[in-house]
Amino acid sequence: MKEVVKVVEYGSSLAPVKEEPVDERRPMRAVDPEVVERPTRRKFSAEYKLRILREAEKAKQSGQLGALLRREGLYTSNLTAWRRQFERGALAGLAPRKRGNKAKPVDARDKRIRELERDNERLRRRLEQAEVIIEVQKKVSEILGSSPPQEDEEAS
Repeated sequence: MKEVVKVVEYGSSLAPVKEEPVDERRPMRAVDPEVVERPTRRKFSAEYKLRILREAEKAKQSGQLGALLRREGLYTSNLTAWRRQFERGALAGLAPRKRGNKAKPVDARDKRIRELERDNERLRRRLEQAEVIIEVQKKVSEILGSSPPQEDEEAS
């Protein structure tokens, strides 16, 4: 007698129950532990862009341009953008640019403010250190019994 196992399949509605013999059960697929690498943005050099633009200009017959784009894995929008870049500034326009927000130029006044704030913080730390040293000297002089002249009381 064959052993029968109940297999539950979940669908869009309630889970129907089917009975299948043990021998006819589908084998479980092993889970692939490999993590798929995150795709990276392609960057094209100016020389590569120029070469593709020249080849695209030579493609006069029907289907040659499409074959070029398929072979290189490009889109027509790439050609359009590269043509505009080329018109604007030849090789300089075709060079890859960094994406995202552009760095703001540093103002000389901002640089000077940062320097002064650093100096101010450094002097503040030195002042705190000097005050601690003075307090320690006062306590040592009180312990030893030699009392330095009290400048604070005389000034009042």
